[in-house]
Amino acid sequence: MEYRIRALKKSDNRNPFESRQADLDYFFKRYAGQNQFRHHIGVTYIATNEDRIFGYITVAMGVLEAETLTDRKPSTVPYPLPVLRLGRLAVDHRYQGHGIGKQLLRYALGLAVSQKETVWCVGVVVDAKSDAIAFYLKFGFLMIEGVVEGEIYGNPPPKPLFLPIKTILAIS
Repeated sequence: MEYRIRALKKSDNRNPFESRQADLDYFFKRYAGQNQFRHHIGVTYIATNEDRIFGYITVAMGVLEAETLTDRKPSTVPYPLPVLRLGRLAVDHRYQGHGIGKQLLRYALGLAVSQKETVWCVGVVVDAKSDAIAFYLKFGFLMIEGVVEGEIYGNPPPKPLFLPIKTILAIS
């Protein structure tokens, strides 16, 4: 199966996509385009062969308070640290198990490295659902204990994870 990763276009047909996670499918079909093209608050990247969409990842710039990183903070600074925030990651159920999610995550990590060179970025943050935590831990993400970044809903609530830019550079 061949595909490439690129930014979502307005003309992309998102309707056939089905990860079998209702909240991720609804976001992709209803809000990914609005957030990217109308509100400019995030960009969705898709794995596609132009005929179908195999998976997607949504990213946005964000900040993390330095004190939340405790012993992992890059330096003692009195202001928020710039991070790349992973908003959503999903793979169509028909193509799960083919490494598409890993490739989408690697693509996003590459974006963080490029942001480090242009506007600065100390790492990547994701609010991981409980069933996705192990996936992110394999890449070196670290739990951020005691952090609530905005209003996080779910049962159980997502866990904030952080991957320092130096770790990304080491695994690239």
